[in-house]
Amino acid sequence: MNTPTVLLAAAVCGAYLLGSVPFGLVLTRLAGLGDIRSIGSGNIGATNVLRTGRKDLAALTLILDAGKGGFSALLVWGLSGQHVWGLAAGLAAFLGHLFPIYLRFKGGKGVATGLGTLLGGLWPMGVAACLAWLATALVFRISSLSALVAFGVTTLASLYFYDLKITLWMLALSLLVTLKHRSNIARLVRGEEPRIGASKGASPSDKPRA
Repeated sequence: MNTPTVLLAAAVCGAYLLGSVPFGLVLTRLAGLGDIRSIGSGNIGATNVLRTGRKDLAALTLILDAGKGGFSALLVWGLSGQHVWGLAAGLAAFLGHLFPIYLRFKGGKGVATGLGTLLGGLWPMGVAACLAWLATALVFRISSLSALVAFGVTTLASLYFYDLKITLWMLALSLLVTLKHRSNIARLVRGEEPRIGASKGASPSDKPRA
């Protein structure tokens, strides 16, 4: 398939714009719950949406945020017939979620979008990351720790199963997720990180990560 490069580049830019859509914020506002950034961690992702008590909205946020990365990777891969373009689009959607143009580049932490990107662009690693997240969450019930383990383990695994380019792509995802979880890591060290489903009250302790 000989899709012009300029169209593929435009598709990658479109993936960034799709990734920038803050579904958690949109859904909670439509539901009359106000600005999700004013409660809990101040994050726009599914874990913080869950703190509103609306499990349905949290689940939908998770699906939509993951879908941004997975859909972008699969669509552009299909259009181009080249895996590298799919990976580029998935990464662009992931970056859009982390640094959304619609929220002055103050976005989420990228866990769901990153997992979706892995599932769409590199599905064996995506499945492995989801399983690692689930296993860690079941044992420790801490979302941030589950995310760090999931991306860390799969990045190390990619060293064995894939070439250097794929490993560097995986490493980029993992490092960005880790950087976005700096405050969570500090709380983990202090033993203060909340468990999944726990309320952190109305005052966000992580407001800069809107």
